[in-house]
Amino acid sequence: MSNKFLKIHPSDNVLVALSDLKMGETIAYNGTAITLPNDVPAKHKFTLKELSVNDEVKMYGILVGKALKPIPAGGVIATNNVKHLASSFAGKSTDVSWSAPDVSKWKDKTFQGYHRADGQVGVANYWLVVPLVFCENRNVNVIRHAFEEELGFSKRDAYKDYVHELVKHYINGNTDSIASIAFTQSSSNGQSKIFKNIDGIKFLTHEGGCGGIRQDSEALCALLAGYIHNPNVAGATVLSLGCQNAQIDILKEKLHKLNPSFSKPLIILEQQKEGTEQELLVQAIQKTFLQLIEVDKQERKPAPLSKLKIGLECGGSDGFSGISANPAVGHVSDLLAALGGYSILSEFPELCGVEQELINRCTINENADKFVHLMRAYAQSAEAVGSGFDMNPSPGNIKDGLITDAMKSAGAAKKGGTSPVVDVLDYGEYVTKPGLNLLCTPGNDVESTTAMAGSGASIILFTTGLGTPTGNPIAPVVKISSNTRLAEKMPDIIDVNAGTVIEGKKSIEEVGEELLEFIIEVASGKKQTKAQKLHQDDFIPWKRGVSL
Repeated sequence: MSNKFLKIHPSDNVLVALSDLKMGETIAYNGTAITLPNDVPAKHKFTLKELSVNDEVKMYGILVGKALKPIPAGGVIATNNVKHLASSFAGKSTDVSWSAPDVSKWKDKTFQGYHRADGQVGVANYWLVVPLVFCENRNVNVIRHAFEEELGFSKRDAYKDYVHELVKHYINGNTDSIASIAFTQSSSNGQSKIFKNIDGIKFLTHEGGCGGIRQDSEALCALLAGYIHNPNVAGATVLSLGCQNAQIDILKEKLHKLNPSFSKPLIILEQQKEGTEQELLVQAIQKTFLQLIEVDKQERKPAPLSKLKIGLECGGSDGFSGISANPAVGHVSDLLAALGGYSILSEFPELCGVEQELINRCTINENADKFVHLMRAYAQSAEAVGSGFDMNPSPGNIKDGLITDAMKSAGAAKKGGTSPVVDVLDYGEYVTKPGLNLLCTPGNDVESTTAMAGSGASIILFTTGLGTPTGNPIAPVVKISSNTRLAEKMPDIIDVNAGTVIEGKKSIEEVGEELLEFIIEVASGKKQTKAQKLHQDDFIPWKRGVSL
């Protein structure tokens, strides 16, 4: 890898700038000298040779766009001269073959997890409080307010303390000094934990359950059932109003489908049956507290790495994501597949252009056909409302070098490594097969991570090039930066820096192995991710309408 530029695949006709390149600078590549006609910012791509109108642009060895106008050799690829274009795809055309990485180093390693009756092993021990309909959100928040501080699960609000200081100075007439009052981040979490073996009570409010189409309520019940079934969850309190579309019986049906022998403690209360709001809340608090006493008796015990279920996510991606952080995560996925563990690759709008490769990696034709159907149906639903996958890249993506959706997708797919695709899941379906699973979700970061936890992910790996302050209520989210500048600028949200790959200090495999060791520490409860420390508990169910 040159310290100035990189050619990712032999068939590519563009290079990636690894550092800022100046107009007039001469780039020597493979015996050819290219004088740059303009500045090329780091992370952006420039052409190896002159391109004419409609010439294909190739990167990662695949089609990622076409030229809208003539582009000189060394010209920067941008939205004004290149348009999204992706290869077509059909059914499975080749048999899958895979050389698994050497995992002898981890074969006998374990993590300290919570063993559930159904054989799953959690990396945390949470209790859930969830509403079946948005009408119960307020009651859920009342329970949150009653429990969190008293049980030692709340984080001290340093910003509230800061406002308190501002108010004090204002009342005392010291307005001139307000601008000089320093913010101090408290190191104290307030009340100590009452239950030592419970990692937290998580409260999942949402805007669904009624008023929309019945399919959305069905999907919400499937998602909530997946959260309750997730190995990181010990049990749940569910609040229902009674008259909503998302009925208790639907939730029970979804839980039974996931596990006919479901045995976790489950408290379900229906407000229209219980009577007054006070009666509902007192019952919910008392019954939940009694169950917490029982759940606290559970302890961590050794488990093989094959019990890990890892979600693979990228958000706030940049032009380095696909050549540093994403491939490193892909190596983790491959290591886990070789160890008999599970990984989940989602965000279907960000697999546009790499469909055929994933189709050919499917172990059976049935999964390949299901993936084709889901991708085409999703694309058609977007087009039906005047949009499309080509509109997926955000302004931040484009500014930092991801010009087309196919270009973004080619890099995003690297999170899935090279292992065979063992299963294809629609939204709300649960992971059951060890290896790489494809899960249909939007590219929206939180909708995607929300779905992966609902499909069984016990830890989520989240790569970012721009910095994304999000997490998940029940699955620890590990943030991996694609570049060192981000890791240094936002150390409060970044756990692992993959920018060392760009700098030539470490290989993709080395960063991947370091990441796996970090995962084991998090899974054992020995380390908290930055998202956990910041209480980033983001939860957004996907309404099956168009969401890119």
